[in-house]
Formats: sequence, C-alpha cells, structure tokens
Amino acid sequence: MSDTTKTDRPWLFRTYAGHSTASASNALYRSNLAKGQTGLSVAFDLPTQTGYDSDHTLARGEVGKVGVPVAHLGDMRMLFDQIPLEQMNTSMTINATAPWLLALYIAVAEEQGADVSELSGTVQNDLVKEYLSRGTYVCPPKPSLRMITDVAAYTREHLPKWNPMNICSYHLQEAGATPEEELAFALATAIAVLDDLKEKVPAEAFPQMVGRISFFVNAGIRFVTEMCKMRAFVELWDEITRDRYGVEDEKFRRFRYGVQVNSLGLTEQQPENNVYRILLEMLAVTLSKNARARAVQLPAWNEALGLPRPWDQQWSLRMQQILAYETDLLEYDDLFENNPAIDRKVAELKEGARAELSQIDGMGGAIDAIEYMKSRLVESNAERISKIENSETTVVGVNKWTEAAPSPLTSGPEAIMVADPKAEADQVARLQAWRATRNQDAVETALANLRAAAKSGENIMPASIEAARAGATTGEWGDAVRATFGQYRGPTGVSKSPSNRTEGLDDIRERVAAVSTALGEKMKFLVGKPGLDGHSNGAEQIAARARDCGMDITYDGIRLTPAEIVASAQESGAHVVGLSILSGSHVPLIEDLLDRMKTAGLGHVPVIAGGIIPEDDAERLRAMGVAKVYTPKDFELNVIMDDIVTLVDPRAKAAE
Repeated sequence: MSDTTKTDRPWLFRTYAGHSTASASNALYRSNLAKGQTGLSVAFDLPTQTGYDSDHTLARGEVGKVGVPVAHLGDMRMLFDQIPLEQMNTSMTINATAPWLLALYIAVAEEQGADVSELSGTVQNDLVKEYLSRGTYVCPPKPSLRMITDVAAYTREHLPKWNPMNICSYHLQEAGATPEEELAFALATAIAVLDDLKEKVPAEAFPQMVGRISFFVNAGIRFVTEMCKMRAFVELWDEITRDRYGVEDEKFRRFRYGVQVNSLGLTEQQPENNVYRILLEMLAVTLSKNARARAVQLPAWNEALGLPRPWDQQWSLRMQQILAYETDLLEYDDLFENNPAIDRKVAELKEGARAELSQIDGMGGAIDAIEYMKSRLVESNAERISKIENSETTVVGVNKWTEAAPSPLTSGPEAIMVADPKAEADQVARLQAWRATRNQDAVETALANLRAAAKSGENIMPASIEAARAGATTGEWGDAVRATFGQYRGPTGVSKSPSNRTEGLDDIRERVAAVSTALGEKMKFLVGKPGLDGHSNGAEQIAARARDCGMDITYDGIRLTPAEIVASAQESGAHVVGLSILSGSHVPLIEDLLDRMKTAGLGHVPVIAGGIIPEDDAERLRAMGVAKVYTPKDFELNVIMDDIVTLVDPRAKAAE
C-alpha cells in the first residue's frame, strides 16, 4: 500500500560526459548540474585511459574523441573549475590509470582547500573486465590487481567516503555475456579483489572495506530478466560476503550499484526507437525497490550515429526525472516481493551463476581464468548475433518492420555533434607548454620515487600523488608503471579452429573455396584494430565468421599501430585488410594506414572499414580508396563475408 507520508529518495542522476578539452567538458558539467543532474560521471579519452600523453604517436586521432583528455594537474584543475569537489559526488570511469587520475583529483581538491577525507565518489578501477571486453589495460593482470587494492587500501585510510572500485559488468554484457555470465564474471572479479585486499587492511577494517565496493552494471531490453538479474546480484553478494568473508553487518553486505543501460542494443536504423529502449531498460533497475540502483546514467538515443549533443543528453536526464518525480514509484515497497514468477527466474539465474563461479574457482580464480572467460564472451556474442541475423531475436526496425518514415530528428547538418577538429592541436600545445614551464627536477625526483614504489611493492598512491603535485604527465606515469610491470596483450577469444556454427554458410564456404583455388592458396583475411580503441566485439565477430566461412584469418587483437598492421599484412600475405575503429578516429588512422600500404607495395590489397562512421566520413574514406565501409546498421555478417569474397576474387577483377 502507498505510504504518502514517506517517499524514498531517488537515485543519483548522472550523465556520462566529457569530450574535446577539459575547458569544454567543464562548461558541459556546469550546464548539466544546472539542469538538475546530481552527480558527475567523467568520460576520459583513450590516451588518458591507457596511460599516454596527448602527443604520443599512439594518441594521434584519439585525443578528446570518446572523453576528455587529462594529461596533467592543469587539465584536472580546468576540468573541475568552479565545481567544489568537497560537495560533489564524482564517478570517474577510469581503470588502468585509476591510481593516477585519483591522485590528480586529490591534488586539485587540496588546491581548492577541500578536506580530502570528505571527498565522495568512485573510480571504476576494474582491470579484469578490461582484459575481457574493453581493452584499456596497461599492465599484466597480477600487477594490475595489486594497483586496484593499493587504491582501496589508500582510500580506507585517507578517503573513507570514496568507493575505491566499481566492479563493472556493464561491458561484459556489451561483449555478449548472458545474464549468468555477467553475474558470475563480475562476482569472480570481486572475489579476486577482496582476497588480495584482505592482506592489505587490518582485519577489523575489512568488513567496512567490503561495504565500500560498488558495482556498475548493464540493463538490457529484456527488462524482466534484467530486474531478476539485479535481485540475483543482491542475493549472491549477500551470500558471498557473509559466507566467504564472514561479514556480519548487513549494511556492509548491501549490493551497491550504479547502472548505465544497454548501448549494445541501440540501433542506427530508426534511432528514435532507442528512446523507448532506454526507458524500458531503466525500469529494470528502478522498479524493484530491493534491487534499485544507487545511481543511473542513460545513453543518448543517437549514440549509434555519433557523439550526442547536450540536448540529447538533457533528454535522457529528463527521462530519469519524470520517472522519479512525476510517477508514484518511490512511494511503494518492493512491488515484486514473493512473486512466484520472479522468484523462479532469480533462482534459475543464481544457479547458473554459481555453476560459472565454481568453474572459475576451479581454475584458480578470475585472474587465472581470463582466457576462459574471454572465449566464453566471444562465443555468447556470436550466438546473440546469429539469433538477430536469422530473426530468432526480433529487433524492431532492424530485422522486422524496417520500412519507416524519415525521422526529422536525424536530418539537418547538426543532427549529431562533431568533435572539434582543433581540439587535439589545442590540447597538445597546452601539454607542451605545461612541460616547458614546470620544475623538471621535481618531476624527475617524483617519477624516480614512483618507479621505486612500484618495484618495492609499497602502496602506489602516495608516490602517484607526489608526481601529480610535481607536474608529471599521464604518459610519464604510464611509462613508469610499464617500465616496472611490463606490457601486456590480452587474449582475443578467437581461436584459429572453426566453430560448429556453420549452418547457413555452405554457399559462402563454396565461394571462399573457389576463390582460394583461383588464387592458388587459401584466401587470407587480416582483421586489424588500429589506435587505442579497445572495443573489440565487432572485430572478434568478423574474424570468427570469416574463419567459419573457410578463410585463413589473422587477428592479433587491439591497439596496433598502422605500421604494425601493414607489417602483418606483408608477413601474412593478406588478400584483404579489415579495420575496426569505434572511437571516431577512423579518418586519420585509415589515411595513415593507406599511405603506408602504398609505400609497402600493398596498394592493390583492398581495405574495408567498420565502426560508428557518419556518412560524410564514409564518403571521405571511400574517396581515399577504402573499398567498403560498414556501420552498426550492417548487422548481417554473411552479407559482409560475401562482399569480402567478391573484393578478393581474381576472376571478377580479370573480367573488369
């Protein structure tokens, strides 16, 4: 029954935002706060996420594209100008460089005169999902785990209101995880972290640290299943923290989570339908009081097209505000308590998750099971895509009801926001000016202390804060930890052996065999991911389908330079090169690669590209010589395979 005298407090309203420069992002944050947003969620660009400076070779074309560049204390100072950090709840979506970005945040708070112990917010700080799905790792898994727990131990002592880790199952679902896999892989990560953290904090403080761990989850379109998944998360976490770690206080066993609803299901076709998808997905994490999110951030309806504008973000924010303040949702107890259908589904999900957890535990835990979990995600994603292709899963406007009136929302020159092309040059110029005016001796001393701390095993945070104050850069911090812990290339999850999913591929397999005969060797396809973009789902699925169609594939994973891809094309004798870029840096990276291919005598090898590529950019790429451009609307992988075979077929070329 409704209790009109008491209404629950709503969740935190966040918008995941950051782009171009710290100054432009600061203006966006202050505007969003003025519109009623109640927390900040900072998106960082790929160089910042992977520990490179904005002028590094690998950063070319990536600066300010998917988030804000923060290369030093001056950038962080500018990012939060006129925003009192002591009063703000800030979520920073940062993982490999989390110790460094938190160090910069602390240094800026100190400059503002804030009481650092009063700072509240979150660093995502989850490296396991980076190896599985997102790809912005810097170091190998074991030293990465150490840095995660270093941050946690430091915040216990100095930032008691801060969440030192936001275990992120969001990208697991984006990579194709089933609900059971999302539950199990996220909980296995939490177990790995808590097992390590237990050795770094006093026994009496450990339950409180368990209570500081938070989660960041995904909610897809099957919102009843997703709601049940959240209830399963709550119950499993309570069970694990009570039985495995002996946490007696229920307050410290509470499953605390924020959510961004699913971006994987946002469609380029009829994108206005995404508004409904986002709303329904939000219901999954708000309807059930016992499993309600603590913070919600929603994607914009047009993210499958390009960068959302401030108006698009405002629209998503208004969706949250209408649900929280216009409806009566927050006046009721849990609506699904003792519902037999819900209870059955929750029990089923928990059973599946426990089976996966047992498998991972038998392998030695999440760190040792990374390759296994990655291969499971690639297989689950292939299954998901296959069901959409054969219409077993309906996606409105994509594989059913595809005829539609043109949308006025997507017409006109300003239908999506375009990143400022001058932003990268501006960022690089300010970075170089920063280096020229700082105290270089102080920086060198701080970096030497950082390397020593990394090598000795002492907590990485104090030395990182010292380096931040001294004026060191993100790239210098990254180089210091790389020099100590080494580089790492994660598993791709794509085996060389064909899968058993060859149903419906007979015609394409025959074409591949015929073209291979005409070539005098097996048809060879190189899939490359240039730049710093770690979203590898598309590349993995293209490589796996090409393999199942009978092609000889080369796919070496993420973060390759154009030079490395060209060298691989030469070495493998590739007949076609496919490039996957989702960060928006397609034009400069592909231009560089095409020039290098011509220089290497590979100008005759066709190049295809895929990603979130606006049509104007697609035309530009085709004018450069790219043979085919694919975007999210091109969901039928077999059509892409047919195109590739046609491009390579020497008989077709001879007939021209």
